[in-house]
Formats: sequence, structure tokens, C-alpha cells
Amino acid sequence: MITLSEFLSAQSLLRGITVRTHLIEFNSAMNGMPHVSPPLRDVGTAHADRRLLLKPENQQPIGAFKLRGAYNKIASLSDTERKRGVISYSSGNHAQGVAYAARALGVKAVIVMPNNAPAIKRDATAKLGAEIVVVGTGSDERKAKAEELAAHHGYAIVPPYNDEKIIAGQGTIGLEILEDLPEAETVLSPVGGGGLISGVAAAIKLTNPKIKVIGVEPELAADAQASLRAGKIVQFPAEQVSRTIADGLRTQSIGPINFEHIRAFVDDIITVTEDEICQAMKLLAANPATVAEPSGAVATAGFLFHADQLPRTKFNVAIISGGNIEPDMLEQLHRS
Repeated sequence: MITLSEFLSAQSLLRGITVRTHLIEFNSAMNGMPHVSPPLRDVGTAHADRRLLLKPENQQPIGAFKLRGAYNKIASLSDTERKRGVISYSSGNHAQGVAYAARALGVKAVIVMPNNAPAIKRDATAKLGAEIVVVGTGSDERKAKAEELAAHHGYAIVPPYNDEKIIAGQGTIGLEILEDLPEAETVLSPVGGGGLISGVAAAIKLTNPKIKVIGVEPELAADAQASLRAGKIVQFPAEQVSRTIADGLRTQSIGPINFEHIRAFVDDIITVTEDEICQAMKLLAANPATVAEPSGAVATAGFLFHADQLPRTKFNVAIISGGNIEPDMLEQLHRS
């Protein structure tokens, strides 16, 4: 299990590398509340005594939180490992994080990406200098290909979530939330492979165990919720998880190291529908500072639509994990 000192060390390492994002209060009245579909009309009443603040990781240099863990991991490698290069597997944001961190540290990067990765993420990864290898849609398939190439070429693997250095880097988000809002009572985080929520939950609980940490994931990719309920890791089929619009959360199962931290530090995991994700994206897109890709909007959707499943706390924080949204999708949101 990761210690608080490891999170603090990662925070020190990342100073000047990642953007120190600051909380933004979500104001439904300013985000077009009267113009969205009926389910949201009850949100004002349900949340009358609750405040929501947003942690805008869409403001990172790569448009997502993933740079934190990727840099922390690559910086921890030996000189010999760095000279051989690194390899990772990702649908997009972790790919960019690894490519950015590798370029900053002078390391060759190879990324295995699925053929359904958004073009905006694939192109951005290539522009950062990474070599891209394309495989099918399954998260297991891209992991297997990365391991094969690592064995053949001697690359060091930089996993997207199942790694303590990755988790420690992502957990710095939790430390920053507490610095900005010491009175925080509930923090909501997206859940994909589990790197973000396991890091954030551990960093927060090790600092203040009274704070509630809630994971949010799409109904179509609710393997983390199923795992928490079952007390063991549950895997979902690739054809199911690939149906969610939240491309960054299409992992088939959470990592073993992540699951250990989730069981120890996460209070609950709830799910949201595809329509709820889209409505949350629309509200967030009204403010340029909080534009979110589908994966980045799930925590906000959880707060807006599932008040009855959340602690009745006044000070709540939802993490916008990323803002790398396809231009056509963003234009459609503004038109609708």
C-alpha cells in the first residue's frame, strides 16, 4: 500500500511539471440549467444545500490528469531503463501523458493504442513524438501487445493504472483538493482502470479519513462497481465496455494494485447512464474552463443525477479528469 510520504514525494517531483489546477465552483444557473431535459429540473431541489466544486484536470498540458502518474513513473526509472525506452498501452490520455513525460525526460516512447481511439488523442500522441502501434478494441489485447514488444526490445513498461508510481502521481490531485478546500466532505472521481480513484482516495483518506470518496463509472463499463460489490476483480467483455461514449473508461477490469487501494479507501462506486454523461458534458461545456470529454464528465454526472446515492454533504468536489473532446462532439453539444 502506498504511504502518505510517497504521495508527498510525487507532489514535490511534479512541481513545475504539471499545472497546479484550482477548484472552480459549479453554478447550475450559469450553465444553462433551464434548457436541458427534464431529469435535471429536479437537481436544484436535490442539491439546494450542497455545493459542488470542480477539479479541472482538463487544464493540464495534455488536457488530462494522466501526466501526473506518467511523469512520476518514468522519472523513477534507472538510467539504463530510460536508455532502452518505454512502452505503454492506452486509449488516449495516458498515451499522451507518457509521450509528454518521455519527451521531457529524453526517453523514446512507444504506445499501443486501440483502433477506436479518438483521432484527437491519437494525433496528439504522435505529435508528442511517440511511436504508435495500433491493435483491436480490447484493453487486454493492447496490454498483451505492449508486453510482447517490451520483451522483444527491452522497453520499460509504463502501465496506465496498475502501478504504485502511477497511483502516487495521480494521488497528488487529492492532496491539492485538500489544500484548496480543507472542509471538503465528499470527493467524486471517475473510475476506469482505477489509477485515479485509488490514488486520490488513498491520499485523501491518509490525510483525513472522515472525507467520503465516491467512484463514478458508466453503466456500460461498471466493472469496478461489480468488483467492489463482489469483493474480487470482475472483468467485463470488450464488446460491452466499448459501447460507452466514455472512451477513457473502457477498461475491462481494474488492476490488482488499484483494487487493493479501492477496497481500503473508497466508500462506494455509483454508475451513470450515457444520457447523463452527455447532459453533464453539455453543462460543463458552457464554461470554457470546464469543458470535459465524456470520461471527464462522469463524476459531475454522478453528483447531478444521483443525489440519493451520495452522502448529504455541503462541500463536494468532482474531478474533471480530461477535456480532450472531439471538435465535432463539442460543436454538437453547443448546438443542442
